[in-house]
Amino acid sequence: GAATNKQHLTTKNTAKLDRETEELKHDKVPLDLGKLIQQGRQSKNWSQKDLATKVNEKPQVINDYEAGRGIPNQVVIGKIEKAI
Repeated sequence: GAATNKQHLTTKNTAKLDRETEELKHDKVPLDLGKLIQQGRQSKNWSQKDLATKVNEKPQVINDYEAGRGIPNQVVIGKIEKAI
């Protein structure tokens, strides 16, 4: 029926989008770096917001870095390293 065709079309578009995204993919923060940031932050009993404030970044940036989602920025990584 119509619902099945629509589902198939969505899957096809998603696969195409995945391929296009693959080509445009930025380097992401390595997960082990994210874990190091998290451990360093936790060793000081800081929340992500505390660390973000100390390095003058948004808490979401810290969250993305720790989860391995952030796009590595040497300036930000340098500020985090100094802070922790």
